[in-house]
Amino acid sequence: MDISVLIPTFNRPDKVAACARGLVAQTLDADRFEVLVGIDGGEESQEQAHEVASVLHTLWPGERSGLLTVTPCAKVGQAAVRNTLLDQARGATLVFLNDDMLPEPTLLAEHLCAQQEAASQGTPALVIGAAPWVMRQPESLFDRLIRETSMVFFYDRMDDALEAGEVDATHDWGFRHAWLLNLSAPAQLVRDAGGITVFPSTYGYEDDELAYRCCEMFGTPVRYAPGAVARHDHQLMPEDYLDRERRLGHAAWGFAQTTPVCAFAMFGRDVTSEDELSYSRAFVTREQPTADRLRATLRELAEIPDDAVADRHSPAGGVVLEALYQQHLLLKRWEWRRGLLEASDEGSTRRIPSPGLQPGVAAAAKTGADA
Repeated sequence: MDISVLIPTFNRPDKVAACARGLVAQTLDADRFEVLVGIDGGEESQEQAHEVASVLHTLWPGERSGLLTVTPCAKVGQAAVRNTLLDQARGATLVFLNDDMLPEPTLLAEHLCAQQEAASQGTPALVIGAAPWVMRQPESLFDRLIRETSMVFFYDRMDDALEAGEVDATHDWGFRHAWLLNLSAPAQLVRDAGGITVFPSTYGYEDDELAYRCCEMFGTPVRYAPGAVARHDHQLMPEDYLDRERRLGHAAWGFAQTTPVCAFAMFGRDVTSEDELSYSRAFVTREQPTADRLRATLRELAEIPDDAVADRHSPAGGVVLEALYQQHLLLKRWEWRRGLLEASDEGSTRRIPSPGLQPGVAAAAKTGADA
């Protein structure tokens, strides 16, 4: 088995079915990969698993049905679900996907090629594939900002650097760019690293921390394969986007307490220190009027047609989009710090064990990250 595709899902049978359709249509030979779907379901896990399995198996040709597995899990978050699937995986290469990804037909073949190239050079790698946002019709100016700037991911910066010849295919983008929505890795590498850490918040930094740990333990680079494409079918409205930033700030508290060395490498400071919290309290209080004005402006961008600004590759369009991006950064940071303060006030230090990992392996992995 060349590839195991790992997909956690929660209460979105239509999304994961669309993802599966793209996997059925892969150019890679059908017997060379398996698909493992984990239901992060809680009390409804069994019922959801049955519903999802029914939907998926109607899409999966009969002779390939044995290569599709749907596993019900407790409501433990996507990191823990991925660890459960990691235990089941038979492939030499893992491809991690979110359930709202729409794979292009060559996705798995491109990931496999990138992994084989890295292995031939003696540098097993984490490989991120491209995840362009699905375009909406009609599209708003806010949709374009999400899709064409670094508001959420940094694909625009990576694509621009490749196009300009500033980097090549072997460039190491660093642990901050290892996004599990479309990422491949040697299965043994992930297992040797101890699997995926489960943090107190089930939303946040587990992908960055895995990449950091692999780099620290094995010198693993993070490479970008722009040909490994899975489109991201997830529309964000302004309030969704800002809530995401607040949740990341909230998750940063438990992330920093669980793996402080990695968190320091991520943020460049101890975000749990009293100095940091004092600064955050003063910042949130002082900048609230400005944040409120910026929030109103961001909402208005969702009502403005996308063609109000020229293409970002044109001189005028690029300048305007970058200006709009820069304008909102104070609000982005305000929401993040608000989330951090909320977590601090709650004193959230609960540690959730990672199912499927041997205690000794998990402890070794944490030691490797925190040494």
